[in-house]
Amino acid sequence: MFWRGVWGYLPANIIQGVVGFGAIWIFTRLLSADDFGRYALAFSITILAHVLVFSWLEAAMARYWAAQTPGQSMAAHFASLYRTTFILIALFVPVAGITLWLVPLDPVFKIAIGAGLLGSPVRCLTKLAQERYRAAGEVSRSALLDIATTIGGLAIGVGFALGGAGGAAPLIGLGLAPLCALPFILPGELRQARAGVVEVARLKTYAAYGYPIAASLTLALVLASTDRFLLAIFMDEAAVGAYHAGYSIANRTLDVLFLWLGAAGQPALVMALERGGLDRLKEAAREQASTFFLIGIPAAAGVALVARPLAEVMIGPDLRDAATLVTPWIALSALLYGMTAYYFGQAFTLGQKTRLLLVAMIIPAVANVLLNLFLIPRFGLVGAAWSTAISFGLGMLATLAMGRKVIPLPIPWDCLIRCLIAAGLMALVVWTLPPIGGFAELMLDATVGALVYGAAAVTMNAAGVRDLILRLVAEARQRRAPA
Repeated sequence: MFWRGVWGYLPANIIQGVVGFGAIWIFTRLLSADDFGRYALAFSITILAHVLVFSWLEAAMARYWAAQTPGQSMAAHFASLYRTTFILIALFVPVAGITLWLVPLDPVFKIAIGAGLLGSPVRCLTKLAQERYRAAGEVSRSALLDIATTIGGLAIGVGFALGGAGGAAPLIGLGLAPLCALPFILPGELRQARAGVVEVARLKTYAAYGYPIAASLTLALVLASTDRFLLAIFMDEAAVGAYHAGYSIANRTLDVLFLWLGAAGQPALVMALERGGLDRLKEAAREQASTFFLIGIPAAAGVALVARPLAEVMIGPDLRDAATLVTPWIALSALLYGMTAYYFGQAFTLGQKTRLLLVAMIIPAVANVLLNLFLIPRFGLVGAAWSTAISFGLGMLATLAMGRKVIPLPIPWDCLIRCLIAAGLMALVVWTLPPIGGFAELMLDATVGALVYGAAAVTMNAAGVRDLILRLVAEARQRRAPA
């Protein structure tokens, strides 16, 4: 199931990567530095509100679908989740509107936040359907929905930016794109809830599982967002825009990779545990961890190595220099967070001990606030980046230590060491290349780096990649051989 998902979700994640980088390239040019900073802050507020209200429902759909039996159990599962969602939407919209009206903020900033908050209920309904597709192994449907909303969101956002919507433009796109998809997906999902009833005991179980996840995601958002608000306080909105631009190009690269692997990996681990037991789970987990190391480590190292030419290509001139400073540190942060959220943190969700996940995230969240308060006034943007990297490192260590008491997920140390050596060789070679600048340097560094890493990984058989290649070659020869 894992590899079927990996290959099935690949097109969607390639498009997500392209659109993500395209959005940075476009919006750092269409929007002023201040407007881009307002968008970054409004986006953080929007995601925080969504996580606090809706994410527990999405987590419950992802975790408990495989445990249902066809018939009344499955119908009650859908009815409990969707009817609760509509109740929360009916409460969320007026409360968010009144709160935004009462809070004394810049009217332009309010418009950006309002655009994001209005789109949150729609994104929840879309996400519920997508989590169900993933849990059921319906890879093509999940990938198609992802592709449609990703491309549509960028196109709509660009249109509104050209129309003068400022920092609200990208958020309008993020809301309207899933709204256009709902007529095609929601009726089919609601039909599965028609014969079901809302079961209070079931919802209590889902809430006990999902709310700690939502709270831990909130703390993760604190980790990822505190720096922006403190930069706005200690510096200005333009500094927030520059930091967010550098953060985005580094984090987006790793985030797309881990979302891709996680979309296939999380339901595969659930299925392995539910239907194969602990031994099958550990076998599947070792395979996933090795794949994460093989792909994630060189991706983070590669982004750090090409920070300057990448910023020259992707980011507008007003934000470019400052963004280059933070990119390597955010690449490290994204790698640490990806391994935490998409691998080590799965111990809590698989073992249904999600309250421990919340405890594990408190440590880096508190550390992040304290470090930012100390480092930003002294070192500015780089201080914020250092705080993020240190905090995510603490978060990974805390999650690893506590998760092993729930379900000890394996760490393939031999694979980790080989991938680190291969990445080190890649860095040594790339550092010797001439700094010709711009797109030419980016392509030169990326191509040479990929070739060096690939050769080193195959030579050392990191994550069994050489064995895989030899097996695929042998199978191809057998297919071509005459009968």
